[in-house]
Amino acid sequence: MKKLLFVISIFVLASMVLSACGGQATQEPAPAETEAIAPTQAPTATEAPTELAAPAWEAPVGALVAYPVEAAPELDGIGDDPAWADAQEIVIPVAGGFDNFSTDVSLKAVYSGDTVYFLMSYADNTESFFRSPWQFQEDGTWLKIKDENDKGGDNNTVYEDKLALIWPINNSIPNFETAGCFVACHAGENSDAKPYGNKYTTNEGETADIWHWKSVRNVGQIDDQYLDSVRYSADTPEAGRHSDAKDSGGYVDNVTEDKSGPAFNSPSVDPDTGAPGYILDSEKIALDPVTLTAGAYIPSIIKSPIIGDRGDISADWKWENGVWTIEFSRALTTSSETDVQFSDLAATYYFGVAVFDNAQVRHAFQTGATHFVFMPKP
Repeated sequence: MKKLLFVISIFVLASMVLSACGGQATQEPAPAETEAIAPTQAPTATEAPTELAAPAWEAPVGALVAYPVEAAPELDGIGDDPAWADAQEIVIPVAGGFDNFSTDVSLKAVYSGDTVYFLMSYADNTESFFRSPWQFQEDGTWLKIKDENDKGGDNNTVYEDKLALIWPINNSIPNFETAGCFVACHAGENSDAKPYGNKYTTNEGETADIWHWKSVRNVGQIDDQYLDSVRYSADTPEAGRHSDAKDSGGYVDNVTEDKSGPAFNSPSVDPDTGAPGYILDSEKIALDPVTLTAGAYIPSIIKSPIIGDRGDISADWKWENGVWTIEFSRALTTSSETDVQFSDLAATYYFGVAVFDNAQVRHAFQTGATHFVFMPKP
């Protein structure tokens, strides 16, 4: 009996141990978290494309450069205005004038607002203002002083100093940029009527703007003219050279209706020399021969400012110590078809220079042409 109870106890004890050890459910392992795979190299941010630096602005070799300035220069014929200080000067030699006259023309340019300004100077030993004046004679008559060798339109001894710049309009004149004014000069043509020839372009539509400074006949301006293809004839004696239109003003001969002598005088005139060589229209007075002595000179020109297209180039000038200094300006653009238009400040323009030393037509001239450009504003 005791043996049976012992066996049952052992069995019960074994069952309790087995239920304690084997009755717990086996848990599934938690799925492993997916680890981010680190890239071998960090991605770079998208960079803006590198902008190439704009090339530094350069003017053509030998070009006249108009420099931008805040304050415009005063036109007084002196040329010491601060606006000119930083503008680079170029020098244009001219030669071949009457009696082998030659000189070097110095030029500067600036622009401000809607206007371009120029400063020009050149050596000339004499200020020529004795432009064919009238001389009072002992018998009370008048003598017009003339060049005794002048056969017509070729005065070289009793005239005035002049200067001209020629600008092709819209680059319409072929080869001007290399040959300059030569393309329009026809020396010796019609020599019986015009000893120094004619000026005109080759074909219709080829035009140029002429800025023609006249030291005696202009007042506060440079005469604005133009050039086209018109040939010489009795009806067109100036050939291709013409004056721009005007409303009033300008210069006229100081002469009586019968052309026997001068009609007016001025308190500003020196009768011993005839200086300044002109009579301002605002100062003219009726001539009274009783106040004159034999040998007195009276200018043959009366002048006033030009009103209209022909007078749109403002200027002032002085001759001192053998040097002419001329300051002048013009609007960058005008409404005239006979004017060069500086409408594109990135474009290249061309001009040629001629200097008249006391000569009506026989001028010293530039070989070739000069580039003209505008320096961009900073």
